[in-house]
Order: sequence, then C-alpha cells, then structure tokens
Amino acid sequence: MLAKLCSRSAVRRCAGTGVLALALLGSALPATAAPAAPEDPDLTRFYRQKVAWGACPGPEMPKDLQCGKVTVPLDYARPDVGTLDIALARYRATGASHHSVVLNFGGPGGAGIDELAYDGRQFMDLTNGYDVVTFDPRGVGRSSPVSCGDDDQAAGVTGSDADLAHPQALLRQLRRAAAACARSSGAVLPYIGTVNASRDLDVIRQALGEKKLNYLGFSYGTRLGAVYAAQFPHQVGRMALDGVDTLTESLAEQGIAGAQGQQAALDDFLDWCAANTGCPFGQDRRAAGDEVVRLVRSLDRRPVTTEGGDPFSGQDLVAALVQGLYSRTSWPTLERALTSVTRDGDPRGIMAFATPGAGLTRSAGRGRGPAAGGLAAPEDVPPDNLRAALMAINCADDPDRPGAARIAGDLRRLGAAYEEASPVFGRYRLTQLLMCYGRPKGTSFIRDRVKDVDTARMLLVGTRGDPATPYPWTVETARRLGPSAVVLDNKGDGHTGYGSSVCVHRRVDDFLLYGSLPANGSSCPADGKEWSAIPGRTG
Repeated sequence: MLAKLCSRSAVRRCAGTGVLALALLGSALPATAAPAAPEDPDLTRFYRQKVAWGACPGPEMPKDLQCGKVTVPLDYARPDVGTLDIALARYRATGASHHSVVLNFGGPGGAGIDELAYDGRQFMDLTNGYDVVTFDPRGVGRSSPVSCGDDDQAAGVTGSDADLAHPQALLRQLRRAAAACARSSGAVLPYIGTVNASRDLDVIRQALGEKKLNYLGFSYGTRLGAVYAAQFPHQVGRMALDGVDTLTESLAEQGIAGAQGQQAALDDFLDWCAANTGCPFGQDRRAAGDEVVRLVRSLDRRPVTTEGGDPFSGQDLVAALVQGLYSRTSWPTLERALTSVTRDGDPRGIMAFATPGAGLTRSAGRGRGPAAGGLAAPEDVPPDNLRAALMAINCADDPDRPGAARIAGDLRRLGAAYEEASPVFGRYRLTQLLMCYGRPKGTSFIRDRVKDVDTARMLLVGTRGDPATPYPWTVETARRLGPSAVVLDNKGDGHTGYGSSVCVHRRVDDFLLYGSLPANGSSCPADGKEWSAIPGRTG
C-alpha cells in the first residue's frame, strides 16, 4: 500500500499530546448535506454498460492483464453535466467463472492498475473462482488524475519552525497551494472523494454483470468498502476489509495516531539496524535516532538533486520511510538505500520506496493529464498524482475546516503536539493536515451515516502491530458497522495482513472463494512468515 499508502510494533497510543490538536481541529462547521440517494437521478444509461476488455497500454504491462473502462457521471446529483471514464484491469479466472472480485489497494491515491500489474502474484489463488479486477478511482492514475502542477506551492510547506513562526504567511501559501491544485486538476476535483468513488464502484459492479459486489479492500480501501456497504447494503456480496480505517476520527486524530505508529515502526527498524555493522546511523541506538532526525532536517534545509533535476527534501525522505517501514522484509533494502543517501547523497534507492511499481507504466516525462473526462495515457499521469489525490480525497472526506484565526492562534502548540508524537513523522503528518486549509469543506456522510449497515456478513482483519491502521480502529469500526462485521485478530506486525500472514491470507481466500467465515474474534498467530515465502506458493 502506498503512503497510506496510511502508514508496527505497538498499538496506537492515545497520548495526551493529541488533545490539543483535537480541540483545535475537531470542531466542524455545519455539516454538509448528505449526497443525493442513488435512485433520485436517472442513471439508467450508466447502469447499462458492459466492459470491453483489451490489452493494457504500456510496454511493461503483463501480457495476461486486460484493461477496460466504465463511464460514470461527474456529478451523480446532475448526471447530464459531464462524465468521466474509470480505468479497469483484470486477470481472468483460470476456470469457468461467472463472477468477479474487485480489489482496492489503498491510498487514498493509490492506482489500482499499477499495483495489480506490479504485485498481482499474491492474488492469483483468487483466480480459482473469480476474475480479479481492480480500478483507478476518480482522480487517480488513468482516471482523470488530479495534480497540483509543476509549480507546486505545497512543496514548500514542511511544518518547519519557520512555517509555524509565521502563521499568516503559511496560510497564504496554503491558499495558493489549494488554488494551484484546483487549476491543475480540472473539473474532477470538486467531485473527488470516497462517497462518489463508492457510487462509481456500484456502476463497475453492474458493468461486470454482478448482482452483488465481491470486494477486497486494504487500508483506505476499507473506508471505501464501508461507505459502499452504507450506500448499497443490498448489493454487498463477500466483502473483506484488511487494515481497517477509522470512520469517526478526524484528520487531526488520525495524524497523531499515524505519527505515533510510524515512530514505533522506525524505532523497531533502528533497533535492528544498530545491531548490524552496516547500519548508516552507527551502532549506538540512541545516537541512531538522533541521526535520523538530523538527516531529515538537513535535507529539508538543503535538498539533494535527483537525476531528473528535482529536489529531494527531508519530507520526501519521510514519505519514503513511511513505505519502507510497512514490512520487515523491506528493512535490508531500506538500510542500503539510507546508506546511499547518507554517504553518497544518492536518493535513487530511497525514492523507489515512495513510488513502488511506478516504473512499470510511467515515462520520465511530466504528465499532461487526460483529455476532459477521458482516460489518461500511462505516460501522461502527472508525477505528483499520488500526493495530490491523497490530499484531495482525505480533505473531501473530512468536514472539519477551522478558520484562519483559530489555526494561526494555535499553530505553534499544534506543531509541538505533532513533534511530541514523532520527531521524524510529526511534521509530515502536520503538513498533510494543514493541506486541507483553503479547500472546500468535505462531506459529513462518512462520519454521520456509515454505521449499522444491514448487509451480508463482512470480514474485517486487524493487525496488532499495524502502524498505519491501528488495531483499535478495527474494533471501533466493527462495532460501528454492527452485527454484519466479523473481526479476525492478526497477532503479527506490519500494515495489513494478507501479504504478510499465511493464516490471514488463507482465511480471506476461504471467505472470498467459498464463503467460509472464521468465528468473530478468532485470531491468526504472529508466524513471522511472508505469504510469498511459503513453499508451493507460486502465485
């Protein structure tokens, strides 16, 4: 999962440092109106589509991966004002199949097609009974990708002491950043977000010929699945949610939780690294932690230049660390990449963590984006799409927008709260939170309406040592969704369980393929084995 791809070792601690941030940013303005019910507008023409599958564009795409599209309304309340295309990809079932399972890999902002092309092997068991389908949500990847443009005003916002010391200047820069994103993103930006992505998902279901949606969602994909269950409860088939997102906590609360969890994962990595003679931060564990902070601050002051001529800053390094810390199997590669940065000033290795799989389908050019409403060619996806989409979707899903005076008055204390949560990840998380300033207030639908769903039973997987979606969120979301939610407790570490636990992998596959649910509250051991390393697993 990409930088949120949300975010290991410790379950989230609700430290007192979060109280200030919650008091500052937790009080919403009046709630926006709930989206129109899907039966209100005439959507008949969208629900009569069938997918025409063909070869996927891009020289390095797997030959057996097929691509297609569906067309959806730009605005579901006014379907005649415009449309956009949603890009799809699938691996065909190995036998006679009349059904599909749809995957969302997380983000928000993660491109499903790139992810399935890059790491589809672990899902091949599902082709025993399904076509395995994924998509690029609206605003993401090939589906009308959003961008903040080459002159990205947001890139200079780091949550630094200088930023916090001049709040009015910072807020002006944030307003300019929001305006730049609006100019570069086109017509789709006001209609981005999970509520509309869920409605797109229902059009995809119908176009695939399915009466009910079979679905596997990871991290942010669990938020999308939960919203779908609330909007279309009677269309829910077999739904599995792994790395369960919160439905109730504000972005401020999520930022504190994320910074704490990622700091715990970094501490585990440094314990391991300092025991190795090749650790770029030395063998003194306490000093190693200080060295990481110094490296981030140094790169923020004086970024290094990449091969493409772009600056690589400390916050770029933090974004890469988020990805590199998701799984212990990445740690040796992460250690080598950090050695290249610290000793040679070479960021190429660490940059690979920030954009996993991007080399499959992206050119080195600056993306131009699509024609209005049409699919973008792989080489035209803007290079900042992941970050731009993450900000746009999270802000569209969050109704909290405190005013300038309130933010300016408490910005220093807010910065201190995030810094206390993590000296490495605090600024990064604070910046993500501040990026919603200057954007329209998001929907209250998720916080107010996604609960007590009347659906078929769903499988929710929570991992005890997950730094990005802490285990208590699984319990909280299951309680909120109601009796339909069945919880599987994964005792291991890492972000999500399907790719890192043999037990979780088998339980999820058994449910999706055969309808076999574990008992609510059952668990998987911390076996420490990656699914892909198990003998006989060839994908």
